[in-house]
Amino acid sequence: MSLSRSALLGLATTSLMTGVSAQLKTCSNSNVFSCQSSSHVPSCCFNYPGGALLQTQFWDTNPSTGPSDSWTIHGLWPDNCDGSYQSSCDPSRAYTNISDILLSQGRDDLLSYMQNYWVDINGDNENFWAHEWGRHGTCINTIDPSCYSNYSPQEEVGEFFQKVVDLFKGLDTYKALADAGITPDDSQTYALSDIQAALTSFHGGASVHLGCSSGKLNQVWYFFNVAGNAIDGKYEAVDTLTKSNCPSNVRYVPK
Repeated sequence: MSLSRSALLGLATTSLMTGVSAQLKTCSNSNVFSCQSSSHVPSCCFNYPGGALLQTQFWDTNPSTGPSDSWTIHGLWPDNCDGSYQSSCDPSRAYTNISDILLSQGRDDLLSYMQNYWVDINGDNENFWAHEWGRHGTCINTIDPSCYSNYSPQEEVGEFFQKVVDLFKGLDTYKALADAGITPDDSQTYALSDIQAALTSFHGGASVHLGCSSGKLNQVWYFFNVAGNAIDGKYEAVDTLTKSNCPSNVRYVPK
């Protein structure tokens, strides 16, 4: 599914919770997109300073991770509107027991999906998830504990991971490239401009960040601005804020 500018993303979080009463404050009347307003006042319905949210993906081949016909999840990052970023914003919430938290919230299906599609290249998924949450998740101001009514500790953790997975499911990079005739191949080289064109079209006309290692394509970052909070707000595709490190011709090798 292509996530376009015109079709604003209001991806609903799939509820895998049981017996949870905490809720984010309602942002139903919030139509102001992050990074598109002169307002610089963070609130539970306005993402700031991290107003550019990136859904980031890996194509790991040495060693390979995840299914052979799918990219894998890197994370969801709240970059500043100029491409800079903050990190590790709340050490008191830098939880390391992500699996236990998800299971305690009844998110067994989410955890199972993550074990297949959000995997660490060194095999340490738990540490990888903790890193992504502590470094990036804690910097999303619209899921701060103060934004919840009837807050229960760690509630925002489950909602963060669910949202990342929901976004990823709507951004099938492998299929988008395959539909453009760009498939993994041990010997073929692809023009970076062709890959960018295919993914820009897929991303509703918004350019993406392409990352490479030793001339091999291995990362894609999709940029969004958001109206409302990061969980159930409207996501709008926007152009990348960062330059690619890839050469003009790249390899896209099989896993």
